[in-house]
Formats: sequence, structure tokens, C-alpha cells
Amino acid sequence: MVNLKVNYDEYIPLRDIVFKTLREAIITGDLKPGERLMEIKLANELGVSRTPVREAIRKLELEGLVIMTARKGAEVAPINEKDLREVLEIRKVLESLACELACKNVQPENVALFEEINAKTEEAVKNETIEEITKQDVAFHEAIYSITKNDRLVQMLHNLKEHIFRYRLEYIKDMKNKGTIVEEHKKIIDAIASKNVRAACKEIERHIEVQEKYILNTLIKEAK
Repeated sequence: MVNLKVNYDEYIPLRDIVFKTLREAIITGDLKPGERLMEIKLANELGVSRTPVREAIRKLELEGLVIMTARKGAEVAPINEKDLREVLEIRKVLESLACELACKNVQPENVALFEEINAKTEEAVKNETIEEITKQDVAFHEAIYSITKNDRLVQMLHNLKEHIFRYRLEYIKDMKNKGTIVEEHKKIIDAIASKNVRAACKEIERHIEVQEKYILNTLIKEAK
């Protein structure tokens, strides 16, 4: 079991703190797909009773991050082909729309921010720091969302955030040429900066499709 980091807050119910802690551990990969979630062990590690742990596990099950099996009990949900396809299908459509709106609203300072984030991504690639690459990749896409001026769209993308982060982390961790992310981002930046809607949508869709193919190939290899 990993050492779970708990941030206690007197204004937040304990069950919510435990839920947030476990969810963060799952989406960042600290708790691995297929890993059993034993209430007593988790309660001891987190320094709480079994009740908030049990409640947190139930909420995680509703989010699809935990599954319950007859013999094993609760365990971290695996990353499977069906879930991956569904999540990335939705993401591709939503992010394509985000790029279209970004093209209409983009300003020079937005382009400067995109380039700054991508420079940090490139530095992280050179240093081979997976967590920082993932962090900057998230920041890049969030920067695009921020100029869409469509709050509903941003909310929908944020609802997918936990699941997307999980797939994104697996992709970045396993991919051989991590510099590909930087190059793909550059193409997206150029398209948005020139207000080329067609190119921006094409590049963001290709960016997501590359992730999907890579992770699917990984899942197929692991299944053999």
C-alpha cells in the first residue's frame, strides 16, 4: 500500500476528505488498477474509522473508479478498452469545439501563455519528470478551455477531468518519445494563433487519437 497523503480541513466532513484522498491516489496512479481497497488497512493508514472509508469507497464506485466483486470486495477499476473509447470519444468532440471557440477569441497574450506552458512541457520532457509533463499537459488544455467563453463546455470537460487524467498519465508514463506531446501542442498553438478553425480541430483530434491508439495497444499487449 502506498503512503496516502491526507490534507485535513476542519470545515470539510471527514468522509469527503477520505474520498478526495482516495480518488486522487487512483487518478494519479498511486493506487493501481486492480489493487484491493481493504477498509481496515485504509482506515489505519489514514488514521480514521472504517465508516468514512466505506462511504468514500461507495462514492468512488458511483464514479466508476472502484468496482465491487463477489470474492475480492472493493478494488480499483481497471483501465479497459470500452471505458477508454467512451471517454476519449467524448473528449475529442468537446475539445474540438473548445479549439473552434478558442480560435474566435484568441488574443496575443493567450498565445504567449500557450507557448510558455509548452516550453515548460519541453523542459519536463528533457528532465524525464512524468508528473511535471502531465501537469503541464493539463495546464495546456485548461488554457484553451479558459478562452472559449462557454462555461457549460468547460464544466463538461471538467466533469471528465478525473478519467482523462488517469488515461493521460498512463499514456505519458508509457510512451517512448515523450517529445511528441510538445510537437503536437506546437501545431495546435499555430492553428489557434492563426485562427484556423479547421486546422485547430484537426490537430486536437489527432492529438487525442494518438493517445487512444497508444493506450489501446498497451492494453492489448497486457491482455496477451
